[in-house]
Amino acid sequence: MSQAEVTIYTDGACSGNPGPGGYGVVLISGSLRKELSGGFRLTTNNRMELLAAITGLEALKRDGLRVMLHTDSQYLVNAVNNGWLFTWEKKQFARKKNPDLWIRFLEVYRRHRVTLAWVKGHNNNTENERCDALAVAASKLPGLPEDEGYLADGEPEEII
Repeated sequence: MSQAEVTIYTDGACSGNPGPGGYGVVLISGSLRKELSGGFRLTTNNRMELLAAITGLEALKRDGLRVMLHTDSQYLVNAVNNGWLFTWEKKQFARKKNPDLWIRFLEVYRRHRVTLAWVKGHNNNTENERCDALAVAASKLPGLPEDEGYLADGEPEEII
């Protein structure tokens, strides 16, 4: 099979930055489709973008899959595709935001053969729009939990 075995679309949303946030994920494999979402009381957009990708990859039931991951997060795509993430890792994420999520991302990213593709957000891409709707809805749920990683980091991240 030359195509991806699994296609994942992800998006994160945050009302304010920081503020209440959510993530949305759509996984597609053949005729199978799964949607996932969640939210936090106080977080950032970049954290939700990362968590969406992590959640999608963690939902896969087998290792070694070919995955095409679509995201409108240049933060994520550039970090991986330009190799910055691997330099950050070698430097133990010194002075980098979201080390908890980057470490978690690398662990699940390395279990598969992942290709990251950037998609323009809010540009009528059906699956990206669905992820955005899931993320926004999740960010508005009552009783959202704390994003412990964000609280441990202590300050808002740079917007990229």
